[in-house]
Amino acid sequence: MVMVDKLLYHDDHKTISGLHLDNGNIFISNGKFLEAGLIENIAQTAALRNGWMALQQAGEGEETNIPVGMIGGIKNFRLFAFPKVNSEIKTEVTVQTEIMNALIITGKVKEGEKLMAECEMKIFIQGREGN
Repeated sequence: MVMVDKLLYHDDHKTISGLHLDNGNIFISNGKFLEAGLIENIAQTAALRNGWMALQQAGEGEETNIPVGMIGGIKNFRLFAFPKVNSEIKTEVTVQTEIMNALIITGKVKEGEKLMAECEMKIFIQGREGN
C-alpha cells in the first residue's frame, strides 16, 4: 500500500511528499480520503525521508539498507477537512526530535494551500543505535 508517489522536497529537518488521490486508493470512501489514509500518508512521508537519507549516504554501487520504521504513537491529530478524490495532496513532515532510534515528527497534509490534517507522531527506526 503506497501512500506517497512523489518526493517534492527534502533537507535535514523537513520532507515534503505528494500523492494523487484516485478512486483506486483503499482509503477513499464516498469521494473523500479518510483519516486512516491521512495518518498512513504522514507515516509514509517520514519513511520516504529515512529511505532517501539512506540512499544519499550509501556510496555508489553499495547495497543500501533502508531502515524500517514503526509508529510508536500519534498525538494531537486534528482533521480540518477531507481531501477529495482526484486531488493532489502535499504532506510535510518536520523532525522535532531525533534521539537514538526514535523520531518525533510533526506532519501536515494540505490540498492546495488548505490545511486538511495535522498530528505529531513518534516513530521508532529498526537498525539504528538503541535497537
